[in-house]
Amino acid sequence: MKHFSWSRYRSIVKKEAIQIRRDRASLGIALVMPIMLLFLFGYAVNTDVEHIATGVWDQSHSADSRELAQNLANTNIFAIATYVQSDDELEQLIDQGKIDAGLVIPADFATKRDRNEPVAVQLLVNGSDPNIARTAVSNAQLIVQNKAISIQEANMQKQGMGKLELPLSLESRVLFNPNMESIVFNIPGLIGLIMQNVTMILTAFSLVREKERGTMEQLIVTPIRPLELLLGKITPYVAIGLFSFCIVLFLGTYWFGVPVKGSILLLVLLSLLFLITTLVLGIFISTIAKTQLQAMQVAFAFILPSVLLSGFMFPRDTMPLVIQWLGGLVPLTYFLEILRGIFLKGVDLSALWLDTLGMTAFCVVMIVIAMLRFRKQID
Repeated sequence: MKHFSWSRYRSIVKKEAIQIRRDRASLGIALVMPIMLLFLFGYAVNTDVEHIATGVWDQSHSADSRELAQNLANTNIFAIATYVQSDDELEQLIDQGKIDAGLVIPADFATKRDRNEPVAVQLLVNGSDPNIARTAVSNAQLIVQNKAISIQEANMQKQGMGKLELPLSLESRVLFNPNMESIVFNIPGLIGLIMQNVTMILTAFSLVREKERGTMEQLIVTPIRPLELLLGKITPYVAIGLFSFCIVLFLGTYWFGVPVKGSILLLVLLSLLFLITTLVLGIFISTIAKTQLQAMQVAFAFILPSVLLSGFMFPRDTMPLVIQWLGGLVPLTYFLEILRGIFLKGVDLSALWLDTLGMTAFCVVMIVIAMLRFRKQID
């Protein structure tokens, strides 16, 4: 059995580096696309709901009703877009998509308020987007509740009863992301998703390109071993991928303002492991594809499930157990936990060892499978 040859490995590395240098399109994808995607998704992917277009049907026309509407407008959640004169007009604007919420204040609002009688206001919400609907309802309830408390306190002071003391209160403290900004949560995930997609697509074409260009025959007549070929193929891409990662890491930290609270050295080392994993995954794809088109199709068939199952878009804890197990077959699942742990929480390897072990196991399995699938023969 032949042993691993460093000279053959260096030859493959040199050959692949020359090919990458000549292939300007692939080099541009590796260096420019991560930056473009980070800016595109960094600004586009935002789950913070603000400035919900709101219509008001104020039948009371009193100072109290105007104050209630202004209380909604004073938040960043609601933005008063128009005042209407009927329920039908309000519903029509919601149907047309011009507003997403409507506040209906009854005509006897001020009268009942003066009499200290219960009075109800109505909020109409466009429920086609559940995220907007939940945000609108929860914040409107909070605003109306605070208004009711202030009214009750005013009435008690008029009667000389002192200040209203609530029997229960909540003191909350948000850790890791005090302002609860979605961009702080999204940017680490975007870095992992972008690096996975770009590096996997690059190497997915590697062996397929050899077949289509006829250079596979030259590899066949050489004593190159599968491991030497695999490592030689991915080494230049590891360097390019690591360079691209450093660029998007810099932009995510200084442009989008998401600092790394943990060890940058640990982040880079684990990111290097992830890059090797996705590059080997791309090599595996290239071993089962006959053409570059097939390689592209297989790569995209993997990208969509990885977005859905990894926890990038939806919390994995809310998924069925079987789906969570399927997510364990995606390396991005482990890397997202690592990224968010180091970025947001500042944890060390003692808190990330399980995810690191999972990603390492996936990498080793992919290397073995890719080596077994590589055959020095033309199909």
